[in-house]
Amino acid sequence: MTSGGDAPGMNAAIRAIARACQYYNHQCIAVIQGFEGLINGHFKELDARGVRNIINRGGTILKSARCKEFRTVEGRKKAWENVQKHNIDGLIIIGGDGSLTGGMIFQSEYGLPVVGIPGTIDNDIYGTSRAIGFDTAVNTVVEAVDKIRDTASSHNRLFFIEVMGRDAGHIALNAGIAAGAEEILIPEQDDGIDSLIRTLKYGKKSGKSSSIVVVAEGDKTRDNVFNLASQIREELPEYDVRVSVLGHIQRGGRPTYYDRVLASRMGIYSVEILREGKSNVMIGVDLDKLILTPLKDAVKGKSAINKNMVRISKILSV
Repeated sequence: MTSGGDAPGMNAAIRAIARACQYYNHQCIAVIQGFEGLINGHFKELDARGVRNIINRGGTILKSARCKEFRTVEGRKKAWENVQKHNIDGLIIIGGDGSLTGGMIFQSEYGLPVVGIPGTIDNDIYGTSRAIGFDTAVNTVVEAVDKIRDTASSHNRLFFIEVMGRDAGHIALNAGIAAGAEEILIPEQDDGIDSLIRTLKYGKKSGKSSSIVVVAEGDKTRDNVFNLASQIREELPEYDVRVSVLGHIQRGGRPTYYDRVLASRMGIYSVEILREGKSNVMIGVDLDKLILTPLKDAVKGKSAINKNMVRISKILSV
């Protein structure tokens, strides 16, 4: 099942799971619409041919939803009754920390083996250096910033570009470096408005006629990017300041080769570790090697921002 926010590469993982099940002579049952489908018994059998031509598609063919009912004891009891009815003996959940938390609770109450696959563009899950969808999202942002820079350069403008990342600045930091942003604002680094003003003044003085500032939506410099832009207009009236919020465009689109391969590896491995009798774990990747992290650690922890990347961004903004 897929749950929570969709992420490019989820379909590649679904495809890999279905084909690994057929390879190992297991029945693969798909849950439609996340935990909601688990409660309502919305299941569908998948075989190798049932997942053809989906590896290149964004989103998730299994649909996704946030389900308040699953947070209740009664809701999870309904889900367990459907699990028993369909003779399901293992559950693979592709999603973020909220989805994995739901799986962990379900496993603790009913003993159903659960394996998690991290699927979130924010890349904010502990226990993996990359989650499915992150690479595609960063590439989408870089392409958008490249296009916005054309306009910024043509009109000598300062653009604030907000990207997703309510609690983590991975997208902003990596996309900002790749797109040559003059400044990157992330939740993990609260440098304050004065630091930003100094950077912009220095850039203007050193001959920069336009600038790009990439802002994670969770940045604490101001309560939102529009108020931040308004203050910069007051402090630096010589700048023609504009705001662009990229929004949900970051979640969609064809997954990159990296996300397709990572999702395929994780999908096959999830079936194999269930066959080995392992459960209550999340699959992650570290230095290109697949690793396992207990679900309780994955959902309680938080992926740390790369301090060296922050240092690099400061050097490149000169």
